[in-house]
Amino acid sequence: MNKKIIIIGAGPGGLQLAYYLEKNNMDYLILEKAKHAGHTFEYFPRHRQLISINKVYTGFDDNEINLRYDWNSLLSDEHTPLFKDFTKDYFPDADDIVDYFRDYATKHNLKIAYDAKVSKISKDDSFHIETENGTVYTCEKLVMATGVNTPFIPKIKGIEHCKTYVDTSVDPEDFINKRVLIIGKGNSGFETADNLVPTASKIHVCSPTPLKLAWKTHFVGHLRAVNNNLLDTYQLKSQNAVIDGDIAEIKEMDGEFHVTIKYGHANDEVEVLVYDDIIICAGFRFDTTMFAEGTKPEMTIMDRFPNQQSNWESTNIDGLYFAGAVTQMRDFKKSTSAFIHGFRYNSKCLFHILHKDELGVNWPTASIALNPETITSEIIGNVNRTSALWQQFGFIGDVIVINNNSDKATYIHNIPVDYAVETYCKDQEHYFIVTLEYGHEVFKKSPDIFNVNRVHRNDVENADQSAFLHPIVREYKNGKVINVHHVIEDFENKWDEEEVHIKPLEKFMSTCLDKIVSANV
Repeated sequence: MNKKIIIIGAGPGGLQLAYYLEKNNMDYLILEKAKHAGHTFEYFPRHRQLISINKVYTGFDDNEINLRYDWNSLLSDEHTPLFKDFTKDYFPDADDIVDYFRDYATKHNLKIAYDAKVSKISKDDSFHIETENGTVYTCEKLVMATGVNTPFIPKIKGIEHCKTYVDTSVDPEDFINKRVLIIGKGNSGFETADNLVPTASKIHVCSPTPLKLAWKTHFVGHLRAVNNNLLDTYQLKSQNAVIDGDIAEIKEMDGEFHVTIKYGHANDEVEVLVYDDIIICAGFRFDTTMFAEGTKPEMTIMDRFPNQQSNWESTNIDGLYFAGAVTQMRDFKKSTSAFIHGFRYNSKCLFHILHKDELGVNWPTASIALNPETITSEIIGNVNRTSALWQQFGFIGDVIVINNNSDKATYIHNIPVDYAVETYCKDQEHYFIVTLEYGHEVFKKSPDIFNVNRVHRNDVENADQSAFLHPIVREYKNGKVINVHHVIEDFENKWDEEEVHIKPLEKFMSTCLDKIVSANV
């Protein structure tokens, strides 16, 4: 069976891409190993509570604004189905999202071949995908949307004695009065630890690097409050602990595990600690075992993720693309491509890229008057309702291309910043990119995230000191940033005040446009 595009995996990344391919009558097929969509969520997270928020009651009727607070729904022009129709829970049960993905696939008539587990992928002039049931598919472009579900195993002597997050019991009764070491300080590690607090005699969570909290870094893959109860038991001396240290060796002796740890904050002190169980929760990696030699994608970030260009195409295999959580390689631990509320926009962008490659259809654009008032109005109107720039802060932006010798500018919504600079606008002399971003440098100056000095709302001259999410407009010339304007932060994220938001941006745009016009005269 031959298709132009084959997607492997009917998880949220693959479904989202398929929605736009289906809507635009493109030749595609999803291959899914299970009997229905969203199969991975039948097993993950292991303790079944999602940490992606489902804020049903926002006070807004605008579907676009509501997507800022809905981290589970996939995009559609029809705004249906929405995840809030399946559960009202703020942190939902994973079973609910499995039901949601099934319904999404059915309602949008997505083309999916189920029970099609891929056993081998090879390539000559086209990709050849063999499945365990004997069917062979071919395609010109292959999109891997299989997620990152294979445990990442740190290189530690004796690590083979340990269980992993994937295969360890989730029944706390199996750990009564046991001493437990958890390797890894992410959400899977603390989710596992919280589950064992009532029964384990002691729990240590260890990794070489200090714990990072999502509320401080704004990366939602760092430890979330919903999983951090263990921190109370540590700081209030209830036998549990968080350790910064390198594990040198794990030895199994008489049914116990003797672990040699070199502490990170005790003048290189080395100690041997004894445990009954060790659980590896060090994250996940992309599985390459189905790729034949010569077709394997180049890997990066400790061999956890396939290396990708700004259009999510493999750096070494032409025509091999990626969708879903694996796209986080492009904004690793910076924005939200590791999560549904981030990569759903990546999948939509990937559709536009494939649409252009396959059928020559350009990214949707709008033509607007080339004057500072109109451009400012478009920017302010969009930043006050966009979900893509809100969720994919600093990674996806709006682009305004200045058309020389014309009284019009071209406005492009929701395009990856790197892709815009490297590809879409590479032949354009002048353009602007609008993003929403945090003032991370401001946060670094304050050790307490809840005690940050905010810039005064009327101090527009120091808008670049805004700490919280706010619009940033950058002027580019021949691919280089030459001017930057910060729209000052607002406590309620409403950037619509004439004196503090609109007029300063108009002034910036006017100054930039005057220089551009003068240079072209």
